Amino acid sequence: MIPPAAAPDFLARHGWGGAEILPLAGDASFRRYFRVVAPGRSAVLMDAPPDKEDIGPFLAIATELDARGLSAPQALAVDRDRGLLLLEDFGDRLVGPVLRADPAPERAIYADAIRVLAALAGDAAPAGLPAYDAAVMTREVRLFTEWYAPAVGLTVDEAGFDAAWEAAWGEVLAAVDDAPVLVLRDYHAENLLLLDRPGLKRLGLLDFQDALAGHPAYDLVSLLQDARRDVSPALEEAMLAEYLAARPGIDPEGFRAHYEILGAQRNTKILGIFTRLWRRDGKAGYLAYQPRVWGYLERNLAHPALAPVARWFDANVPASARAAHWKG
Repeated sequence: MIPPAAAPDFLARHGWGGAEILPLAGDASFRRYFRVVAPGRSAVLMDAPPDKEDIGPFLAIATELDARGLSAPQALAVDRDRGLLLLEDFGDRLVGPVLRADPAPERAIYADAIRVLAALAGDAAPAGLPAYDAAVMTREVRLFTEWYAPAVGLTVDEAGFDAAWEAAWGEVLAAVDDAPVLVLRDYHAENLLLLDRPGLKRLGLLDFQDALAGHPAYDLVSLLQDARRDVSPALEEAMLAEYLAARPGIDPEGFRAHYEILGAQRNTKILGIFTRLWRRDGKAGYLAYQPRVWGYLERNLAHPALAPVARWFDANVPASARAAHWKG
């Protein structure tokens, strides 16, 4: 991965002239990341092409998280015109790889992640943050019919197919209601870093630029129904219990229904997104996650709150077009 042509000049102007620029793992967006290494120090360079990405939301949410006593990488230098951002370096201890090497601390790490979410749920969403409401979530689940369905040979051009889809999700999502909080939307093991800091600052937060004002259960789903790693039902139940214990004023039964609804929404959307990354962007590696996501979705659909959506899936998506399609 070649650094952007403007990087050496940008770095030199901000006191990093001559620093080595090394590639880091990217994500599903157009953003690219590099580690900048100079004697005795390092930083992370984000390359976000201005015609495709806006670094403004990242900067705003990072400032908000820092003000709330959480760990988000702070900006060291910014060039908005060229989409370059030099960030504090949180190191390499991503939770996902750490637990692949040694699963022993899994429960303790997830408990820390739950405490961060409980803290976020304790305050209202920042003023002016766009809403993550039923209208937005309904548009998102259409990624399933737009990308996933045709990729597995399902017919999507009949009016009844789309009408039933819209009706099922409209009924279900209308039931999700809570005071909106700051929702990071990609809160999972590959976006959390272990830091040598106390308390809530122990986890470094990444990839939060798409944050919206939404239901607090959404980030729980991101964490506990992780598309990229197996989270056992036992761990999921234990961490949900931890979360509810940290927020004693909420109704457990109603919150669980909302959790399952948002789980179904997120997992349905992800099936569409991963298919789009394959078909449109040539990123076939994401297809390996499809069976796991289907496993989560099947569990979501078993909850009574998802009955209308479950009926739609039963009528339109045979077993051969679900997880089995990607295992064959």
